Amino acid sequence: SSAEVKCSLCVVGIQALAEMNRWREVLSWVLQYYHIPRHLPPKVLELCILLYSKVREPQVMLEVGSSWLRDQTNKSLPEYGSLLELYLLHVLLPLGRFEGAEELVRGCDVLDSEQQLAFLGTIYESQSQWAQREEMHSPAEEQQDAAGETVLGVLSQKLFTVLTLLRRALRSMSSQFYLLPYKKMLLATFLLYLVMVRLDPASPTSLPFIYKLVQLFRQAWAAVSSPIHRPPIQN
Repeated sequence: SSAEVKCSLCVVGIQALAEMNRWREVLSWVLQYYHIPRHLPPKVLELCILLYSKVREPQVMLEVGSSWLRDQTNKSLPEYGSLLELYLLHVLLPLGRFEGAEELVRGCDVLDSEQQLAFLGTIYESQSQWAQREEMHSPAEEQQDAAGETVLGVLSQKLFTVLTLLRRALRSMSSQFYLLPYKKMLLATFLLYLVMVRLDPASPTSLPFIYKLVQLFRQAWAAVSSPIHRPPIQN
């Protein structure tokens, strides 16, 4: 029939998208042809649940699976029991939806008492394992938080020490910089510029002037480096 052909083509399309690593497009692509989640064929719903469970995205099928399982028409299908179990094991229980799983099982009139007890036992066992994992993770997370706080405390202390030393060094440099005689330094720089750039050392007429400039430069340099202008030594 056309419905079977359509379902088979959708199965092939799901497999092709999964192989191309385009699994995020699977559900929206399927719903383009079936429009409503409860109209999905059992085989298509099964593949979608298994696919999103494998890629660890079971929440994608949460509303779709719930809508399909609560539909009265689907409850008459022979695949209903297996899809209910698949939805419980691969969607609700991995997400920790234990109350919703128990409500779904108790409200399902298709299951007999023995099947309901089996499903409820699976739910309670999964809930117990979930609680044990939470108890085991709590001390480990507390230890990690304490270790992280200790590391942050040590790093902040070291950073504060480095910033303090840097501030002292900058303050010392700035105090020494302010003690320099700016006018003499500028004069010495200007004289050196005249000697090296503006004058011709090979010219005989420039020798006396160069000698005077050198003497002035030496005097400026002696004034800069004299003990009077040196900063006092601090402990």
